[in-house]
Amino acid sequence: MPQITIDYSDLVADAFDREGFARELHEATVAIAAAKPEACKTQFRPSAYTVFGYEDPGARGHAIVHVTIGLLAGRSDETKAKLTQTALELLRGHVADTGLALHASVEVRELDASYRKLDR
Repeated sequence: MPQITIDYSDLVADAFDREGFARELHEATVAIAAAKPEACKTQFRPSAYTVFGYEDPGARGHAIVHVTIGLLAGRSDETKAKLTQTALELLRGHVADTGLALHASVEVRELDASYRKLDR
């Protein structure tokens, strides 16, 4: 915990400072949600194929970034909202303007009670 997953369009791959974003998101998660630094884990998943609305699938006008932050239960709605807003602000600073319409979103959710982890 926390489990952070970032799905993003390949269209922004060169414009997305993933390392800087992850580092600052980990720091924010520790400060806002009282996570332990060593527990923060982020996985980036590029998507070669995304479609926005009714656009032609081959169109190159829209890029998508979605961040999911999974936390153990117990954080207040206010804490989750603050972390969500902070993550959106961090995205703004770590995805350079490429002329594409950027559709960024963040969800903070609670991990299910069945969550377990293995560290070796």
